[in-house]
Amino acid sequence: MLWYLHLCSVAGVVVTAYEDRAEGTMVETSDGGGYFTEVILKPVITLKEAAMQARAAALHHEANKLCFIANSVKFPVLHQAEYRVEG
Repeated sequence: MLWYLHLCSVAGVVVTAYEDRAEGTMVETSDGGGYFTEVILKPVITLKEAAMQARAAALHHEANKLCFIANSVKFPVLHQAEYRVEG
């Protein structure tokens, strides 16, 4: 989220609210352990103007490349964002 909000700010995309809900798929191993195979971030992003949506969507890819958490795990971190316009 922090990289995403930073990139939006630099690009002039005004985010007025951001809520995220993550979902993950985990495989349990026979010894009781387990591991994640995928995580999907499902943020709801409120923008100041509708014209900012295309740029806001494109910035998720860039933020994912820079995110230390996404780069530290062995599974894909995907984004399924929902956009709203303030007001």
